[in-house]
Amino acid sequence: MITQHPDREQRLTAEHWFLRRGLPAVLRPGTLVRRIGARSAPALAAFAVVMAFSVLIVAVTGKHTIDIDGTPTRTEWFVLAIVVLVAPAASTTGWLVSRSANLRLRRAVSAASLAVAAVATVFGGPSARNLVDVVIEGVVIAAILLCTATGVGSVLGWAARMTLANLASVGSLLARALPVMLLTVLVFFNGPVWTMASTVSRGRLWLALLFLFAIAAAFLVSTTLGLVRPILRPEAKRPEHAQMLVGTPFESMPDRPRRVRLSRPERVNVIVVVALSQITQVMTVAVVTGLLFGVFGLILISPELLAALTRGGSSDGQLLGMTLPIPQALIQITMFLTALTFMYLAARAVTDKEYRAQFVDPSIEDLLLTLVARDRYRAATAAR
Repeated sequence: MITQHPDREQRLTAEHWFLRRGLPAVLRPGTLVRRIGARSAPALAAFAVVMAFSVLIVAVTGKHTIDIDGTPTRTEWFVLAIVVLVAPAASTTGWLVSRSANLRLRRAVSAASLAVAAVATVFGGPSARNLVDVVIEGVVIAAILLCTATGVGSVLGWAARMTLANLASVGSLLARALPVMLLTVLVFFNGPVWTMASTVSRGRLWLALLFLFAIAAAFLVSTTLGLVRPILRPEAKRPEHAQMLVGTPFESMPDRPRRVRLSRPERVNVIVVVALSQITQVMTVAVVTGLLFGVFGLILISPELLAALTRGGSSDGQLLGMTLPIPQALIQITMFLTALTFMYLAARAVTDKEYRAQFVDPSIEDLLLTLVARDRYRAATAAR
């Protein structure tokens, strides 16, 4: 057996490779607590962007809450534009920071992000005079650092990148969702459904949506696990799998002829990543479908039609603690149709052979590559 030790740069590259794939459990104990500040930079930068936008809203409106009812004024239209742009701006900022491998730059970004958050806490935020909001912002920062130190942030970051990647294939998935979109059009124009959406509380609606999500996700995950279990066995390793590591940081690392059985945290991590890859693919299409219905409703639903469908329901709605000039019934029926689309696509993903060949099989192959790399990394660090 080759006993050469990987140098520090190679080891760091290998660890970064696993973290980007959402597999922190593979790393040796103590690795995750190193360079927390640099590794937290993308999430901290995204949070700083959100806080900076909150300062801008306070500066424009003079208020610490967003409460827009009736016909928006010019200032309120500007606030609505900020609300629409904040998520893409924060996501783009976090993505750009994550692409940098310069540790000094990442540390500088983390320090600057904390400074922006501190300034926003004083001059902006949901309520600059409310101590509770200050505590909440501190809890958010602490949660970001804790997720980085435990590896949860690695899995969440991987899921975010997976979601962005899924947007490129959303067209083909929407084609498969077309039958349920045609079906849900009938639901969209169903009067009793609108009455339900206008009267049910948001908390009760969330419970119903979580119930539907749990059923569909359990069905999707159980089927995926049946495909993953044979790969996790030690005897599943083959000599020809070494060819998959050409061009990776593990190409020159030592190897073992037989895979060491995965630990329980590693098995849980692998299963979560594989299951999450399937859920994010389906959820991305479901959310896009729901947004299409939301825009369709904004175009079509007039005040007179809204009054007829909801028996005088409110023309304003609550979303993420904000009062917006969007009917509450439209917001809630959009959420309901998103859940229905997710359930349909989850069932279709399991039974559709073309979908499995295009999305599931590449995920299984990527898992096999990760396990082969894990064997090399474990052999190299054990020798070290």
